[in-house]
Amino acid sequence: MGERHVIVGAGPAGLTAAWLLARRNKEVLLLEQDPRAAGGLARTMELQGHRYDLGPHRFYTKSDEIQEMWREMLPEGLMEVKRRTRVFYEGKFYSYPLSLGETLRGIGPRRAARALCDCLGARLSPRRPEASFEDWVVNRFGRELYETFFRTYTEKVWGVPCAELDKDWAAQRIRGLSLVEMLRKAVLGPLRGRGARSLVDRFLYPRLGAGQLWESALDDVLRRGGRIETGEPVVRVRHRAGRVECVESASGRSFAGTHFYLTMTLRNLVRALDPPPPPEVLTAGEALRHRDLITAVLIVERQSLFPDQWIYVHAPDVRVARITNYANWSEDMCPDSRTTAIGMEYFCARDDGLFGLDDSSLLALARQELEHLGLSHAKAAAGGRVHRSLDAYPVYDAAYRRNREILKRWIGAALANAYPAGRKGLHNYNSQDHAMMTGVLSVRNALDGARHDVWSVNTLEEYAEEGTLAARDPLRAPRRGTPGN
Repeated sequence: MGERHVIVGAGPAGLTAAWLLARRNKEVLLLEQDPRAAGGLARTMELQGHRYDLGPHRFYTKSDEIQEMWREMLPEGLMEVKRRTRVFYEGKFYSYPLSLGETLRGIGPRRAARALCDCLGARLSPRRPEASFEDWVVNRFGRELYETFFRTYTEKVWGVPCAELDKDWAAQRIRGLSLVEMLRKAVLGPLRGRGARSLVDRFLYPRLGAGQLWESALDDVLRRGGRIETGEPVVRVRHRAGRVECVESASGRSFAGTHFYLTMTLRNLVRALDPPPPPEVLTAGEALRHRDLITAVLIVERQSLFPDQWIYVHAPDVRVARITNYANWSEDMCPDSRTTAIGMEYFCARDDGLFGLDDSSLLALARQELEHLGLSHAKAAAGGRVHRSLDAYPVYDAAYRRNREILKRWIGAALANAYPAGRKGLHNYNSQDHAMMTGVLSVRNALDGARHDVWSVNTLEEYAEEGTLAARDPLRAPRRGTPGN
């Protein structure tokens, strides 16, 4: 058999690798467990003429290379959207990233005074060692603002106390955000190039949803001779003499290859290995945890909703954690001006009661909570659909780094032609552009003999392996179309 590249998973990392390989005239086979759509969590679906994503998926990067790939993958271009995101707490909306004056006015003078004192105390006597998410936030905001704007939402998402969540999640996702930075910004105004990376105020977005780009990328792979097999979850990875020989799907089919790009979870990879790895590796794989995601999509009247692209729900009396309004991403995702699709996101574990509810019960819960929050009348929701996404978010618990390092060392030494990539394949809660870069670097390692450390592409610094980050405006792509209201 000649050179053949088998890619397990057609999400952003897998599709990026396939797209690059096809352009280098390599034989490409994509194996995707979803029987209907490619794109992973970034895919776009349709309901009653409305297009919607599984939660918010912005296109933002400092990498010139990734920007250029977006342009080539979707030749008709990306439009620019001005971000509007807020926190919903105690019946009020607060801008996010937090605005100092608005936040202090919203919580009232007594709590504002307590918040400022707490922050000053945290700066004078910070928690040491700074190990947990709670430590990281309290050191930068004080206990009062931590309890108000961070704790409830974070524990909804991860299902563990913030004191048990590793600080890496905060350091990666909201780096650069603090009460001191809020004060500096209030006095001096924003500085170009400063601020938390995940909180940029503008981003790029495909006119018909995030999945439009990935659908276009897949079409290009197929035009160049690549193949995709959908509805084929991989359950066996057969290896011998330090190399993967083939993978097998749940249907019993076997797919041989010379190079394997694995975007399945590390836990599922370890379970699938035949022969099994050493006990230490098995234990490390089983110890890595994930959060599952339920997205309840409702079609509702637009007039009664919020103007944000999405909101974070910090109310402890409801289960929903985040609500996305797709009309505010692109008008073209809605068939008319009277209704919109919204996504009610519930983070859970598949062994808890929420995940086991049937679709009609979940949709009823979503309608009730939407009304309870005062955002829309339950009767205004005319239709709906439920999506369950397994292993959507890798959990950064206190032991994740050690377990991940065990797997990294063993895979690197024992499977020379295997290239883990993507959020699940590396157990990195990374952004879309970082997931893509893991696919890029994996292809270079496979084809060019490079030795890029793909596991490190979850930082918010330069992609040191390539030096491709630019200090220029990351939104320099031409504007095409206009965002929604």
